Amino acid sequence: MGEEKIDIAQEEETEGQLAIDVYQDEENIYLIAPIAGTAPAEVDVSITDEIITIRGERKSGHKASAEDHFVQECYWGPFSRTFVMPVEVNSERAKATLKNGLLTITIPKDARSRTKSLKIESG
Repeated sequence: MGEEKIDIAQEEETEGQLAIDVYQDEENIYLIAPIAGTAPAEVDVSITDEIITIRGERKSGHKASAEDHFVQECYWGPFSRTFVMPVEVNSERAKATLKNGLLTITIPKDARSRTKSLKIESG
């Protein structure tokens, strides 16, 4: 009976999808992503007025082989996430910070997309 051998080297490395929270206030869109284990130099954020893409890689803090693990639940390797902006933004003024493993991106809304209240006049 022949056994089928699987060549692990041929398996494609999958890219993890980064979890995000996106919310707004009157002035800005905020994108929050937990990227613990990733240095700022290992994260690339590209933004247009319509789309934001975050790419990076989490590198394991140890050299243990898969056989030496009792549990291996953490994702190590490349990750990315692309998000389409829900409103018009000014990507030129966007800012990103990484603190305590949390990436925070602040993107100002375009003045045309901000909610305005209209006063109703009696006629």
